[in-house]
Amino acid sequence: MNIDQIFKNNQDWVQEKLTLDPNYFKNLSEGQSPEVLYIGCSDSRVTAEELMGAKPGEAFIHRNIANLVSNLDLSAMSVINYAVSILKVKHVIICGHYGCGGIKAAMESKDLGILNPWLRNIRDVYRLHRAELNSITNEEEKYKRLVELNVQEQCVNVIKTSEVQIAYRERDITVHGWVLDIHSGKLIDLEIDFDHILKNIMEIYHLD
Repeated sequence: MNIDQIFKNNQDWVQEKLTLDPNYFKNLSEGQSPEVLYIGCSDSRVTAEELMGAKPGEAFIHRNIANLVSNLDLSAMSVINYAVSILKVKHVIICGHYGCGGIKAAMESKDLGILNPWLRNIRDVYRLHRAELNSITNEEEKYKRLVELNVQEQCVNVIKTSEVQIAYRERDITVHGWVLDIHSGKLIDLEIDFDHILKNIMEIYHLD
């Protein structure tokens, strides 16, 4: 993409917004109160605001390779803390996508350098669900299911955070697991049964 074109696109965007509303940027600069925290993949084809139809100020966004939520990732933990504790979002969305390069890379038997410790999180998801995944003979379907299970496990990681646990006790907040079907553009709600999944760890994490 041409860098000069980016600035031209920005000028056109500014003019478009001001034509529709002369106070657009004045209002935008007064603060944010999004109801949604969206944690998605960094894949350049998966633009969070566009796929949700979200306007500026409506969604707090965090993206990384394969939409992971690791308690060792200070960036993700800081985003969750700020969004849940300060912005008081009502919804936390983990959104993966079929055809995720991070998921496929994690399953390759080769040294990927600095990516190794990051992708190990995905390999641990496979380890947790290896019986189900190994029963799937079609490789493409296996990767799709791993995308879904990765979303599920990252949702669980979000729910384990103290910020979300406190929010559960004090107000309404919902965690959602979604997948984008990149072949059709459609969002899929995985409708994860968190009560069932979390049953065995509630004593440890005090989620009640």
